Amino acid sequence: MDNPHWINALFSQSYAEARRKFLDAASRRGLPVESHVLPMTGAHGETLATDVVLDGPADASRMLLVISGVHGVEGFCGSAVQTGMLLLDAAERPAALRDTAVLHVHAINPFGFSHLRRVTQENVDLNRNFVDFSKPLPVNAGYAEIHELLLPREWPPQEDVEAGLAAYRERHGARGLQRAIGLGQHVFADGMFFGGHAPTWSNDTFRAILRRHAPQVRQLASIDIHTGLGPYGVGERIFASFDNDPAVLARARDWWGELTSVTTGTSTSIPLTGPIQTAITEECADAQHVGICLEYGTYPSERVTPALRAEHWLHRHGHGDAAQSAAIKQELKDAFYPDAADWKLAVWRQGSQACLRALEGLQQDAPQAIPA
Repeated sequence: MDNPHWINALFSQSYAEARRKFLDAASRRGLPVESHVLPMTGAHGETLATDVVLDGPADASRMLLVISGVHGVEGFCGSAVQTGMLLLDAAERPAALRDTAVLHVHAINPFGFSHLRRVTQENVDLNRNFVDFSKPLPVNAGYAEIHELLLPREWPPQEDVEAGLAAYRERHGARGLQRAIGLGQHVFADGMFFGGHAPTWSNDTFRAILRRHAPQVRQLASIDIHTGLGPYGVGERIFASFDNDPAVLARARDWWGELTSVTTGTSTSIPLTGPIQTAITEECADAQHVGICLEYGTYPSERVTPALRAEHWLHRHGHGDAAQSAAIKQELKDAFYPDAADWKLAVWRQGSQACLRALEGLQQDAPQAIPA
């Protein structure tokens, strides 16, 4: 459906509203909801939960997995796509799907979604948390150099603080600074892009969902929806499978067209330590996984990064200035969720197209793996 009013109604102004719309859409389809409740309240006292809806046969060997809210405040976008996919008229859904189901995992980080944080209640970046905690944790020496510069005691930062970051950028380049900030780190628990010291509630919950719903799946497509990087309204399709078989990449390109890659440097994103796709690989080991991160651009990094820094500063050094706190929260929301009709239209068109192409692609039998 391409009705602007219908599309705008898919989007919400709060986590509670987004959850209600998602649950209502499932109810209208007669689909049961499996709710994993986080034992704490939301920003407005509401229940926090990761809600799961299976649309299709429970024993399907082909599955499309759609994930929203890995980075909480980015969940508005993914939630709208999931709600819209549930509400598509029968005539707009692919006909005669063979042995195929869609698994919607809504708000896998409900705390961040509700409280307008990118991180979980543990201050953990969920996309840096899927590491093996029984082994030595990844080291990000670059972050240690700039931690105090990123989150100084005073906000806005003083000139000498920004000069320190500029000097690091001069030595290592813009990409080097981006890597130092965003790669992930496991030392500064009050810092940015903290990967944690143990699996988070959201990590454990996501793995439990996969173990419950996907053990029989042999062909798995995934779309993990994010915002904040790239040109305004453009949904970058970042290849997100760990399978080195060239047939997997070829299949992904056949479904979704041009793809970027963090490993080859063609993506606006950088390689991450512990992304959520790690759990898909580990928990769905018998499935061929063909996945993408759908990363929607919002505003230039010159706006997005300061908004992210300010919100983390508020968490680390926050004080009693209610007006400043509210402004910082609103700016973070605006930076990752433009409340504009043209942006929402672009999100829906590209998101629904990505889902429908994956469903069509799943109807084709997977090529045999190439022997090593």
